[in-house]
Amino acid sequence: MLNLIKSDFSRIPPPRKINIQTVLISIALVYLMLVLFIPAVAVFYEAFHAGIGKFINSTSSREFIHAVQMTLIIAAITVPLNTVFGICAAWVLARHQFPGRTLLISVIDLPFAISPVVAGLMIVLLYGNQGWFAPILNQFNVQILFALPGMVIATLFVTLPFVAREVLPVLEEIGSDQEEAAETLGANGWQTFWRVTLPNIKWGLLYGVLLTNARAMGEFGAVSVVSGLIAGRTLTLPSFVEQAHKNYQDEAAFGASAILALLAVVTLVLKEILERRTERKLSA
Repeated sequence: MLNLIKSDFSRIPPPRKINIQTVLISIALVYLMLVLFIPAVAVFYEAFHAGIGKFINSTSSREFIHAVQMTLIIAAITVPLNTVFGICAAWVLARHQFPGRTLLISVIDLPFAISPVVAGLMIVLLYGNQGWFAPILNQFNVQILFALPGMVIATLFVTLPFVAREVLPVLEEIGSDQEEAAETLGANGWQTFWRVTLPNIKWGLLYGVLLTNARAMGEFGAVSVVSGLIAGRTLTLPSFVEQAHKNYQDEAAFGASAILALLAVVTLVLKEILERRTERKLSA
């Protein structure tokens, strides 16, 4: 009897082993499909399913063109300013040890931790009609909120860390030996920067500039608080998407969204190229 039972159990195939790697990859792919790929495909489908002519018509309105112009103007102002600040801050942090260094790094990283809407509220509290700087601004008839200056300040805040955080590890990796050698040979500070420091950090710098530009063009939260969302005056591309959708102009909203998505794709491609070049530079 026992032999019969044993023979029956011996015919049962052993349980198949679960490949944990396959399960994890499947979960990640399904998650990306639901959160990223399908929404992105839906945006492009809604933007182009009626034909390229319909897409061009929906993105040729005066409000849309003005939103594009405002987006480009803000990026053209904020990217150079934060690039200069990022290089200076990264060089100081990489080349000097001083009291409060860790605090300064934390302050630079602050925009990563603070919600953009909160950042916009802080700007309102400073530059609004009842804000701290209101008496001075009113005296000189300067308008910050609901105008380009407020939108630039909000974008400067949210894009502040990118260049500094990308250039800092590159400077720490290459060290200061080459700069000290150049100074020993008689080069002044500017010559050392242009001929030694800048060539060594160029790929990390371009990477930081790329991220800064992408965030400047795609920022919504802080800019929406300080801009007032005035059509034809203070709308950027992201805020134009919201306003067009609220006004049941779905074709214009999806058209603007497709353009922002294309900018994101270009940013990702350039980001990958720069990352590989930076890795090769550091390993050389």
